[in-house]
Amino acid sequence: MKKALLATLLATIATMGVAQAQTADAMTGKSYVGIEGVGAKNDTVDGWRFGEKLFGGYNFNQNWAAEAGYTRFDSANRGTTETNGYNSYIAAKYSMPINDQFSGYAKLGVGRSVRKASDVGLSYRQADTSAYGALGVKYQLDQNMALNFEYERNGKQKDVGAKADSLGLGLSYGF
Repeated sequence: MKKALLATLLATIATMGVAQAQTADAMTGKSYVGIEGVGAKNDTVDGWRFGEKLFGGYNFNQNWAAEAGYTRFDSANRGTTETNGYNSYIAAKYSMPINDQFSGYAKLGVGRSVRKASDVGLSYRQADTSAYGALGVKYQLDQNMALNFEYERNGKQKDVGAKADSLGLGLSYGF
């Protein structure tokens, strides 16, 4: 049973490699920039908070890229308490083409997160530099434009403001 499972797994990996070789990724050898709407749970104000993310990178080949990004979470208020914050990261990105239009990807790198809260003259700031990771899918709209959906983890769990886990939907443009 184990040999059959191993043989099936190896055959699947080999087939994926052939399919990858035949799929021409329009973004290979190109720089790209993008914008995303990002949502994260914010327990301080009992709800989801939204922000915007700007990112850019360079595709070294069909599979590997380097990327950096910045997410800003708008101020959120609940009574006298106000929170805001941001995330920034730099990461290696590995993409796996599924077909000519769809691909899945994973990112791993280092990120910086800052959260601030204030309440009637008192202020609190939490910052950390730690691991960054993301999983996502990309849909190629045309030769240069793509739609992205991803889940990100920005460092340690946060005590105030937007949590470390977020979801994003956006567009990227390769040039």
